[in-house]
Amino acid sequence: MLSRLVLTDVRNHAALALAPAPGFVVLTGPNGAGKTNVLEAVSLLAPGRGLRRAALTEVARSDGPGGFAVAATLNDGVTLSTGALPAAPERRVVRINGAPAPATALAERVAVLWLTPAMDRLFTEAAGGRRRFLDRLTLAIEPGHAREGARYEAAMRDRNRLLAQPAPDPDWLAALEAQMAQHGAAMDAARRRTVAALDQALAAQPAGEIARARIALDGWSGDANALAQALRGGRARDAAAGRTLIGPHRVDLIVTHVDKARPAASASTGEQKALLLGIVLAHAELVATLAGRTPILLLDEVAAHLDPLRRGALFTRLSALGQVWMTGTERALFDAIDTATWVALDNIVTPTTISAASR
Repeated sequence: MLSRLVLTDVRNHAALALAPAPGFVVLTGPNGAGKTNVLEAVSLLAPGRGLRRAALTEVARSDGPGGFAVAATLNDGVTLSTGALPAAPERRVVRINGAPAPATALAERVAVLWLTPAMDRLFTEAAGGRRRFLDRLTLAIEPGHAREGARYEAAMRDRNRLLAQPAPDPDWLAALEAQMAQHGAAMDAARRRTVAALDQALAAQPAGEIARARIALDGWSGDANALAQALRGGRARDAAAGRTLIGPHRVDLIVTHVDKARPAASASTGEQKALLLGIVLAHAELVATLAGRTPILLLDEVAAHLDPLRRGALFTRLSALGQVWMTGTERALFDAIDTATWVALDNIVTPTTISAASR
């Protein structure tokens, strides 16, 4: 959990310092106050591009010096920081306890999972978003998944570039395919372990206020030898397509609405949101059981479209899940919460104000 968060030149926040306690962290304020920007900053403390998948230059304050910084202290005393320097605004810088580190190393220190209104369409859009969602679920259980994924993607990019050449070196191709096979098989195995454990946890969920889901993976699966052979046999096809057409980067997460016995993609928008929320809650509880810690949850506008009964049920379940950051335009949405770190963001005109958390 975070015990301190400091933002410098992040979106509309020139300077913002928060001291969140364990449990609920509730950010309220009008539209445009920068509530989601704070959640985005926390999401950047994990590997990847954060909850908006924005370029670093977009995260930096538009009228600032060009770079930005997110610094945090965990409740165990570990310090994390990430951002970009004004001299190199497109290059991400990560430090752990003051020492330079790769972004993938963040997964070994903290797990972050989020839900945003944009994710309401997760089940109806392209498979890439569902894979990224699954990878965040997997990271919370197996932090090494970030490293395997990064190495697989790097080897695949090099292979694709090599296949675009008129006469690619077969030995170089074989070496890259061996790397893809090694890291791709590890990615696939970690994902499938996560899906199996989470689906079992979902199956044990009682019927209630939150829709019940079942999950499965669809697409390629196999060991390193099988993937290496498939890549070698698909060189001509991949060269013609300009991309790699087989491997763990092509799988899809399949979600079913248990109570309605139909795919999540055909459920109503409200049902899809509830299914997604149910998966996140079950996953956080699973991580607490398996790893002895829960991910930091970032829930953007999660209460806005729930009736009071369902909001109360949600808050009750969330109360046992470590540190949960939530946003809303009105504090009344969170009346069912007894204890929280309350943060009011209401300064739109002069976003240089430092706001401190109040309990």
